[in-house]
Amino acid sequence: MKRSVRANLLLTLTALIWGAAFVAQDVAADSLGAFTFNGLRMALAALAMLPVIAALDRKARKAGQDTSWRGMNPSQRRTLLTAGVCCGAMLALASAFQQMGIAMGTGAGKAGFITALYIVLVPLLGMLWGRRPAWLVWVAVLLSVGGLYLLCIGEGFSIAPGDGLLILCALCFSGHILVVDHFSRLTDCVKMSCLQFATAAVLCMGVAVLAEPFDVGTVVQCAVPLLYAGVLSGAVGYTLQIVAQKDTDPTVASLLMSLESVFAVLAGWVLLGDVLTLRETLGCVLMMGGIVLAQLKS
Repeated sequence: MKRSVRANLLLTLTALIWGAAFVAQDVAADSLGAFTFNGLRMALAALAMLPVIAALDRKARKAGQDTSWRGMNPSQRRTLLTAGVCCGAMLALASAFQQMGIAMGTGAGKAGFITALYIVLVPLLGMLWGRRPAWLVWVAVLLSVGGLYLLCIGEGFSIAPGDGLLILCALCFSGHILVVDHFSRLTDCVKMSCLQFATAAVLCMGVAVLAEPFDVGTVVQCAVPLLYAGVLSGAVGYTLQIVAQKDTDPTVASLLMSLESVFAVLAGWVLLGDVLTLRETLGCVLMMGGIVLAQLKS
């Protein structure tokens, strides 16, 4: 099998894992507070990344390089810590809006599509740094706005609270992607990912301790969605993305990972019995068109 074909299959698997995570979040939202759930899942993701980091460091040592924390100079350590904290803070904020939106009643599939709006928002926010979007991006924006209207805007031009939080979530994820884009060129991406998970876990659990009740029995009942969202969606999904993106075109990779929103709808339908109305389905189609166009080169 060609390396590019294998990479594309791995990215499709990654999108499937991420899409199904919306179901895990939906199930857990019935029992756990948003910050408790996110704090625990981020902690699990950080712990699951440690064996990956250890394996990569061992591989580097065999090649005559020391990529461990001890092998870094003070400047490299500061950059890594700064990257992890900044990315983790943005991730904590985005994840909080997402989980609260789902807890307020937005279904898994609908939440997946609204969250995927970040793919269109990223090139627009890039204008703040002088990056001019291609003309196709503007077409994508129009399609996505139309799709978002059909998905979220009810009678009397009102937006449901959960949908509004998910729009904020998409905006925060756009900021997270831009922060990651900045730091990924300056430090070790895998270690940065582990630190961002750890930072997000500390921030979310800090809010959870102050604002949400904690019951060990409830956490045990939610063990399966927590493990899925933390280990599979977090650590495994991120690792697959890193491994696969090395062997395929970035545009193809973005398109394949955008299937996350489609898999979220399918997972919600199969596992939770969620059904979209005709209006919401048309909104999803328009948003998917916008997502695809936003990733194409003009």
